[in-house]
Amino acid sequence: MSLRFIFGRGGSGKTTYCLEEISKEVQSEEISPIILLVPEQYTFESEKRLSKYIEKDPYLRSRVLSFKTLSNIVFSQVGGLTDININSSGRSMMIYKALEGVSEDLKIFSKASTQPGFIGTIADMISEFKQYSITPDALENVAGELQSETLKLKLQDISKIYDSYEKILHENYVDSQDLLASLADKIELCSYFNNAKIYIDEFTGFTPNQYKVIRSLLTKASEVNITLTLDNNLVKTYNKRDVFSRTKFTEEKLKKLCLEAGVKIKPEISLNSKQIKRFNGNLELEHLESNYYSYPYKTYEEETKSICIKEFSNLYSEVEQIAKEIVFLVREEGFRYKDITVATRDLNRYGFLVQSIFNEYEIPNFIDSKKEAKTNPIIVLIISALEMQSRKYNYETMFRYLKSGLIGLSIEDISLIENYVLANGIKGKKWFEEKWNYRLNHKLNDEESEVELEIIEKVNKIKDVIINPIVKLQKKLKGRNKAKDICRYIYEFLIDIDIPETIKNMIDDFKSKNEINLANQYSQVWEIVVDILDQIVEIMGEDFISLDKFIKVISIGFDEYELATVPPSLDQVLVSSVDRMKNPNTKHLYLMGTTDGIFPLISKDDGILNDKDRENLGDSGIEVDIDSKTKTFEEQFLVYRALTSTSQSLTVTYPIADHEGKTLRPSVIISRLKKIFPNIKNESYLNDVEYKSNEEIANNITTKSPIFNELIKSIKDYEEEKKIEDIWLDVYRFYIKDDEYHVRAKNIVEGLNYTNQVKKIESDKIRELYNNKLFSVSRLEKYAQCPFAYFIQYGLKAKERKEFEFTPPDFGTFVHNILDKFSKQLSKDNLDWRDITDEYISEKVEIIVEELVSKIPGYILESSARYKYLAYRLKNMLISAIAIISYQIRKGSFDPTDYEVKFGINEKYPPIKIILDNGEEINLIGQIDRVDTLQEENQKYIRIVDYKSGNKDISLTDVYHGLQLQLLVYLDAILESSKHNGGDINPAAILYFKIDDPIIKTNENKEDESIKEEILKKLKMKGLVLKDSNVIKKMDNTLPDGEKGTSLVVPASINKDGTISKTTSGVNQEEFDILRKYVKQTIKELSEDMLDGDISISPYKTKESSSCDFCSFSSICQFDSTFKDNSYRIINKKSQDEIINKMKGDVE
Repeated sequence: MSLRFIFGRGGSGKTTYCLEEISKEVQSEEISPIILLVPEQYTFESEKRLSKYIEKDPYLRSRVLSFKTLSNIVFSQVGGLTDININSSGRSMMIYKALEGVSEDLKIFSKASTQPGFIGTIADMISEFKQYSITPDALENVAGELQSETLKLKLQDISKIYDSYEKILHENYVDSQDLLASLADKIELCSYFNNAKIYIDEFTGFTPNQYKVIRSLLTKASEVNITLTLDNNLVKTYNKRDVFSRTKFTEEKLKKLCLEAGVKIKPEISLNSKQIKRFNGNLELEHLESNYYSYPYKTYEEETKSICIKEFSNLYSEVEQIAKEIVFLVREEGFRYKDITVATRDLNRYGFLVQSIFNEYEIPNFIDSKKEAKTNPIIVLIISALEMQSRKYNYETMFRYLKSGLIGLSIEDISLIENYVLANGIKGKKWFEEKWNYRLNHKLNDEESEVELEIIEKVNKIKDVIINPIVKLQKKLKGRNKAKDICRYIYEFLIDIDIPETIKNMIDDFKSKNEINLANQYSQVWEIVVDILDQIVEIMGEDFISLDKFIKVISIGFDEYELATVPPSLDQVLVSSVDRMKNPNTKHLYLMGTTDGIFPLISKDDGILNDKDRENLGDSGIEVDIDSKTKTFEEQFLVYRALTSTSQSLTVTYPIADHEGKTLRPSVIISRLKKIFPNIKNESYLNDVEYKSNEEIANNITTKSPIFNELIKSIKDYEEEKKIEDIWLDVYRFYIKDDEYHVRAKNIVEGLNYTNQVKKIESDKIRELYNNKLFSVSRLEKYAQCPFAYFIQYGLKAKERKEFEFTPPDFGTFVHNILDKFSKQLSKDNLDWRDITDEYISEKVEIIVEELVSKIPGYILESSARYKYLAYRLKNMLISAIAIISYQIRKGSFDPTDYEVKFGINEKYPPIKIILDNGEEINLIGQIDRVDTLQEENQKYIRIVDYKSGNKDISLTDVYHGLQLQLLVYLDAILESSKHNGGDINPAAILYFKIDDPIIKTNENKEDESIKEEILKKLKMKGLVLKDSNVIKKMDNTLPDGEKGTSLVVPASINKDGTISKTTSGVNQEEFDILRKYVKQTIKELSEDMLDGDISISPYKTKESSSCDFCSFSSICQFDSTFKDNSYRIINKKSQDEIINKMKGDVE
């Protein structure tokens, strides 16, 4: 029975000393075990190292253990483990159950107990108390003696939760933390450790329970050796500000323990008197180790070669430069990847970035971190399936489940049903309808096409595959259930959707692709799922539990699990967090992310027990874990261990900004290094070097992918007439000959003259895309706005995903359909617009709205209170609008003769034929909302009316640029048809009528007639009228003779002398003819450009707006007016006279 300390500074060879002794011991004739006891995270690496030292172990004496595996040996030998062992996941679920039982008795934590994360926090607190052998009674007792009321209430609440947990625990279970507490007693009964030799390595300190275990080992073993990182030259009494404070405290504690147990302490082995083994004569690293925490320190005046500081503008450039240097070390210097370690204090920030960049540079790497199990698709699928009912089968929950990739549907099938669900607002009970028959198209008068019906049929088949197993699960979950039953239902559900087989196939697939870690992760997750279900059955299986509470319990269980990763290769770069770093082979260390507050890490005082609470407990004789200040001091030891863990070189790097661009400051480590090494190699990578020589470029050539990117940059420099070295020509030749990069290399040269424009499409191909020579005027206007946007929409048929909302286009379709049906109902009832009453309007609109609401996809206007109110508002708006239309017709002599009338092939009016310069003929088709006519003796006049849901007026500037052709084309269609049929019709007006129910500012003194006049003014039609006073009066017969008057029907005013007022928006007969001719010519030009394959990125811009403002395809065209080849077509507004004169000049 003896204890021997093995002291040494970092790198002095403490572990090597132990391994050499073990290798000698196993060769003796003794048969007692030799144990190397290390922290859990170091067992794998320690086993590897031990196997290298021991060639033969004839009696299999040597073993590497952690405290966990040591307890397994003891309990398997002596028994006593009759209860079910629960892990951290089971502990958290049990604490949730305990908390449920005492929640009403809590005082200070009553609200916090329901917050996310509280279970984990309280579980950590209970775990800490167990490590320090603190019972609920001890907490209750000390609470009564405390002066601090807040701490008193905290401890009383924790004690209640802890006590409730213990009562549940001791029914049939044992906490893995309690195993360590009882392990010390069990060791006394275990013969395995009799006369054993034990080496305890890599620890800086121990918990009280671990000290008890060590005490028991000391009484059983022949010798216990404990390594501690200490410097004999410094004072060997505990001082928390000392870098070795933790290990000195441990030494003192162990000596006291030996004194109490009567264990002999052998003379210590100090490795500090010799040259530090790890550094192998490297003077710089030796100087760093001996002076970093020395006060006063000695400076190293020579320029450093082994230690370097590097500064970067951001994290990406920092990691990329490290990758370049690793490639150089391996390729040019002959090092192995396993000789290199990359460490950081913030692996969460750097892990993914390092992995992606290192993979690009073809650097084999192992990221030494654990991944949360709860983010794995298997667990996401389970939680989503359970949450569906409480979340009312909403989009987010359903598609989180569907996109797990585990239910046997293709991406295409999921996308198809997703689009259908979004467009129709499918959620809740709609998922369980026997068949979905929601419309795909939004044209309320059209029947579904055969293709659309086939799509709906396919969507229903996909829906059945999805919903059938869910229906079975949800039926089982209804009503009161015991926890064990819910666990069984989940397992049956997973079997039903074939999850075990799916996982097996995925694992096989990962293995075939050599993605071993992913294969291991999925294998672990399935075991975790089964384990969680088993633990729930054990802990609360007989309890009746609501589904919501069950979801909380199983989620808490999953939260505690992490997926372990195993290094897939022997030769790889270790990327590790500083606190987990263990690579004895490290010859080159990159310590990255060395910024203020991160490394050394400043511990936060934000736990359940703050620093003051811990101090008060200590004063009351209750030993708990160290406070945040002490942890911050002990962070110095991590710094020391990191700086001394390399044998040949140390590179310390830091960025000056994070990924969001926020400023970062260098750590105190940087300033300390600069003080100790005044001439330290200090490189800045904040600015790219403008020019590099051939040799510098050659030294930085690494692997294909990153160098290809560098090649692209150099070619861009060449294009901008910057100097580049001819080595890039050799690089280019390499890629041109490379099978993988040949096409891409060719493309970048072709891209030298790249402009953000598109080439014309061949004429025959454009005709295939546009399918026929029938063009609507609205499509031509779209082409005039931007040819490229037109091509994307009508050529490639791209469209935005339709979501469940009532959009302005939907509103327009809805309004047009109601007005059309109402107008036709008038004809059916043999009524005239002049005869109808307000009651008739209300009655018919009510019926028509009800009919059309049921035809809208997804029945959106019936889907919620908000949309029902919108339908009510729309109905009232249409009643008001129709009443105004009736008034406008009643006040004039024009009669509506056609509604929603089409011009086109086999329609009432023929298409407008346009002959192109090459002799081709195109047909212009369209649909006119309303045509009004007036028969005046031998003259017939026509008025075109278009219904709009927004403000719209004729802009002759827009007409001139092809942006507003619609009404003039409609007018021309009727006039041309009449001309061919021998009739003679004259244009009277082209007008827009706004569908609205305007809000009028009023007061109690305002008369009803005055209010009505305000409404009529706001809803007066806009557009162009024929400048003929007689015709104008026929459109509004309220205009008086011999008096000045302004129409409330059309945009016209008559002077006192009967002449047309200047405020009238109109043109004369000749000007109407000019407009018609110009529009035809514009249509011809636009059609020729279109069929010639012009799809240029050429948006227009006015003072108020541009065609890019509401364009859905900006992410495709990437238009940017700062590019030399991207510019708007600027449209400046001109007066009516100027425009008509320009048009006249163009058509003559």
